[in-house]
Amino acid sequence: MIELLSQSFGKEERVADSIVSCIGNTPLIQLSRLFSQNNVEVLAKLELMNPGGSMKDRSARFIIEQGLREGLIQRNSHIIESTSGNFGIALAMVCKSYGLTFTAVVDPKITKANLTILKLLGARIEMVDEPDDQGGYLKTRIARVQQLLRSHPNAYWINQYANEWNWQAYYQDTADEMVKQINGPIDYLIAAVSTTGSILGCARRIRQDHPNVKVIAVDAVGSVIFGAPAAKRELPGIGSSRIPELLNEEEIDEIIYVNDMESAQGCRDLLSKEGIFAGGSSGSVVAALKKIIPDLKSSSRILTILPDRGERYLDSVYSEEWVQNLSQNTTTN
Repeated sequence: MIELLSQSFGKEERVADSIVSCIGNTPLIQLSRLFSQNNVEVLAKLELMNPGGSMKDRSARFIIEQGLREGLIQRNSHIIESTSGNFGIALAMVCKSYGLTFTAVVDPKITKANLTILKLLGARIEMVDEPDDQGGYLKTRIARVQQLLRSHPNAYWINQYANEWNWQAYYQDTADEMVKQINGPIDYLIAAVSTTGSILGCARRIRQDHPNVKVIAVDAVGSVIFGAPAAKRELPGIGSSRIPELLNEEEIDEIIYVNDMESAQGCRDLLSKEGIFAGGSSGSVVAALKKIIPDLKSSSRILTILPDRGERYLDSVYSEEWVQNLSQNTTTN
């Protein structure tokens, strides 16, 4: 039996017993320099300050520990997951802490930094290079996962797109923290989507205290999550080339689509105005906020999440060459 490493410690106790225990309790800040018009208040949860660099630390820890509690994961289990980067890094970190073997199934869109971090954390890498029928790689990655499940004894597939523990992690951790950090009403929850676990988990918890909150999903142009046509996308971590099993569209009030160029500009705006060095999904959220805020009532309060750090995007949204190539390709198409 593997002893669970997570612990909660109060004001008197400041020493954590593992990196896993450091996940969570991230700050909530007001983006007052970036969004000051119409007297709208934008509060952002800095999930990029988790030790693994993203909000995915939450679901990785929760899923692994629930699996251990229920006996679905054992000391000799081989964890397998399809991942574009952040969730893989989070799983690699948690698996390292618990002494578990982990294989990440990735594709060419993964950033160089993410791939290097995965390898340094001891993850085994399975790279697929054939696009699926939607132009992405998700279906191809899932097919490789199925192959690995048949060939590896004691294999356990996390399956974040269908795993109910995914949304429960954000319900119990992220959203519960936000509700306790905020005094007063929450009018809007705006969050980027991929598996939809984080937005659904947060929405379900927040609606318990704020039943009238409007939930707005930020999706990538070219993503098929909500039935839009598939198209080529460059940024990992937002959008999907398949509909997640977790999705319940009835819980989403509105969808805002953001393209790669808008996401890149959002990252740069966040950095220049707020000094927050964040990743592509965070830039997508900023871009969506810029679109919607002019139409909101004065004094509206928006709650959002900045999912990951910017260092892993130095070769993409923070690269002038990458942005120029993206602009040229967009003009050509």
